[in-house]
Amino acid sequence: MTQAYRQLFGTDGIRGVAGEFPLTKQSTYLIGRALGHDLIQANSRAKAVIGQDTRESSRWIADRVSEGMAAVGVEVHSAGVITTPGVAYLARSRGFAAGVVISASHNPWTDNGIKVFSGDGFKLTDARELAIEKEIFALLDNPAVADETALKLPKPSLPGEAELRQSYIQALAASVSSDLSKLRVLVDCANGAATAEAPELFRTLGIKAKFLHISPDGKNINEGCGALHPETLGKLVASNPGQFDLGVTFDGDADRALFCDASGRVVNGDAVLLATARDLHAQGKLKSEAVVATAMSNMGLEIALRDSGIRMLRANVGDKYVLEEMLKTGATLGGEQSGHVIFRDGDSTTGDGLLTALRLMDIMVRSSKPLADLVADLKVFPQKIQNVRVREKIPFAQVPAVQAAIEAAERELNGNGRVVVRYSGTEALARVMVEAESEEKMRAVTARIADEIQKALGV
Repeated sequence: MTQAYRQLFGTDGIRGVAGEFPLTKQSTYLIGRALGHDLIQANSRAKAVIGQDTRESSRWIADRVSEGMAAVGVEVHSAGVITTPGVAYLARSRGFAAGVVISASHNPWTDNGIKVFSGDGFKLTDARELAIEKEIFALLDNPAVADETALKLPKPSLPGEAELRQSYIQALAASVSSDLSKLRVLVDCANGAATAEAPELFRTLGIKAKFLHISPDGKNINEGCGALHPETLGKLVASNPGQFDLGVTFDGDADRALFCDASGRVVNGDAVLLATARDLHAQGKLKSEAVVATAMSNMGLEIALRDSGIRMLRANVGDKYVLEEMLKTGATLGGEQSGHVIFRDGDSTTGDGLLTALRLMDIMVRSSKPLADLVADLKVFPQKIQNVRVREKIPFAQVPAVQAAIEAAERELNGNGRVVVRYSGTEALARVMVEAESEEKMRAVTARIADEIQKALGV
């Protein structure tokens, strides 16, 4: 067994460059077989739903994974282009044994990925992913199983079943009780999966929305737009004063959303957590009187929540781990600075950008307050996140120079700031996050740590 075949699942499924291992035509078929076998073992008549984003590789990967599942007897239904949380919703509401999403979320169009939800709409546990991964390794070591002569070919993944997408849109619309028809919203769909649902959803609710980046061509997903570039939306709102109440921007698979207020100022996931936590708290719906955030959430959020009588708990980075902490503590609300927000007062099982947008707009309408006022007292500590591309992910504690730099930084900040150094779960990157009371100190500390990582582990 070669090392290249190990550790396929990261923090958000399997991800890589489309056409390269583990996303070749053979390996995606075998991944489908391994997943299908896992489902058939539990239910000989298992059905699965599959959806995809707008990358040019998503169609063939979806078809190959579907073929692999069908080859071992799984009945596969395609929702076509749909958001990641849309697939999670369908899995739990339609009796599917699993929901599969072909997407690399915020990554460049050249990348892609395979995410899997179980029949209850939750992402697979680490233990189950490991069991599936072991079977994938076994299949890769035995090329004979790649014989496709007996394939039970499913229908092509596109355009998919429109009724499946429609049921997700209807469920989102039904979750809103307020009249949102007076809101004027600029919406950036990132040329991604949101293009398939957002326009109809907003039209159904009567929202006065103008849409940007809704013409995907297979290569323009996330390109200079969407939640990766919220400043693009902010500048457009700012340059049209008085025309919009807020801006909404999604990432490629729309499992997260970022916003800007009426003046074009970017409102990130921390601010959304603050606004939604206070609203739930006022209604007596914030269970455990706590919000689950991550190590990347700003100290300013923790202070603002504390001032409102709300505790902030920190989980590992990744909405999967946020959800695990929510389930463990009974928390109703959790999320990430990047815009993943999970609402457990309903039945959501993952971050949903469309739902987050509706919930925030609902708060604006019920409170009669603009977005800027809802988060005005969030005092953000200066924060910098610097990425360093690495050749391998050695634990930092095993790299003396890097560990020494981290410890020196923590002594220097002396409780008036934070240092978080971690590896990306989806890319070959080390992420250095530093918060400090001053911009100057923040930049200096970040640079010192990043420099040591570059010298020891950089490409």
